[in-house]
Amino acid sequence: MKAIRVHTFGGPEVLTLDEIPVPQPGPGEVLVRIQAIGVNFIDIYFRTGLYKADPPITLGMEASGVVEAVGEGFTQLVPGDRVAYCMTRGSYAEYAVIPAWQAIQIPDSLDFESAAAALLQGMTAHYLTHSTFELKPGHTALVHAAAGGTGRLIVQMAKMRGARVIATTSSAAKAEIVRRTGADEIILYTQQDFQPEVKRLTDGRGVDVVYDSVGASTFDGSLNSLRPRGMMVTFGNASGPVPPIEPLLLSQKGSLFLTRPTLFTYCATPEELRWRATDVLNWIAQGKLTLHIEKVYPLAQAAQAHIDLAGRKTTGKLLLK
Repeated sequence: MKAIRVHTFGGPEVLTLDEIPVPQPGPGEVLVRIQAIGVNFIDIYFRTGLYKADPPITLGMEASGVVEAVGEGFTQLVPGDRVAYCMTRGSYAEYAVIPAWQAIQIPDSLDFESAAAALLQGMTAHYLTHSTFELKPGHTALVHAAAGGTGRLIVQMAKMRGARVIATTSSAAKAEIVRRTGADEIILYTQQDFQPEVKRLTDGRGVDVVYDSVGASTFDGSLNSLRPRGMMVTFGNASGPVPPIEPLLLSQKGSLFLTRPTLFTYCATPEELRWRATDVLNWIAQGKLTLHIEKVYPLAQAAQAHIDLAGRKTTGKLLLK
């Protein structure tokens, strides 16, 4: 089968299209024939070596497809079932073996592309808004990169939970996209310093929570945008990883909370994974949650997909086929 692999860490040029054997499922696993593949920043982190793995590695943490074979000891799925999954690396390929409990059946009304675009970013938005900081009516959230795939979903889920949303983005065109997702206030960070603008929009109080996937370039301003005892949620490194900080800084800025969560620890059990995945897929199938798939690339063009994603010029989900 064909697979995109990394033999040495580096830029997009290190991605190679290799021919490797089709894997076989062991006990408690399933073999999925891949139909559509989600492209995410975590794939770039593995490609560059920011996230550690021993090469050669097959990239990709998210896909949809058809169950081809089921390993011993798992009876809830059969060959032919349509499924989506995330959290197991190796989806940039024609086939992938995954733990069977991670395979979520796709609603009949949902196509493979939508399912592949939904889970990693959708479940990330779900745990951020439902668990890391459980948004409720009366809360105000600051969402960075709100026109991106995850940002759009965070905005929508925050509004579903009754929160006020202040969103940041880079252009008027992206601002219009964010407005359509339901954001209450939009800050163009290319034209305004978001930190004083957030304070102005909250009458000097600050927000209850910041959802920050940008990383180094927004971290300090995000801390300064919080109310006393607010929560800083840093969950991505689009502008580079956040440098080390002294814990004393959190007390000086108002007894702040700081967390660096990952999807893996918020979907650590089959029950929690199914809760989040079922919510996300059903909301999309019912029209309560809107996805935007910006572009679909052939598998062999994975490097271009990485270039486009890292350039922060996209306003929706990128897929490989």
